[in-house]
Amino acid sequence: MNELSGEWPFEDEPRVAVFTTSHIMRSGKPILRVSHDADDGTWQFHYGGPVSMKDAMIVALEEVLEIDPTIASLANLPLGYAATRKDRASAWRVQKEPTED
Repeated sequence: MNELSGEWPFEDEPRVAVFTTSHIMRSGKPILRVSHDADDGTWQFHYGGPVSMKDAMIVALEEVLEIDPTIASLANLPLGYAATRKDRASAWRVQKEPTED
């Protein structure tokens, strides 16, 4: 449960596995891009810079929320959409992800 608000904002369980990077989890980089994949409902949290496979991490959604409580505002992000922002203080901009044909 998110102790900041007392109520879990996501439909997914707190311990659902999500993709992110060590840049966010260990180096304190801000989350600047969030996607909710259309094909499998997976959440991804990125900082917007270059990433290699050695940087990839699978963590619980609740761990990401603890690092950045502002992602709670994206709890209703539809499948197939992404949200981006310039920095931590900027508003999220939501858009539909391009589909592969």
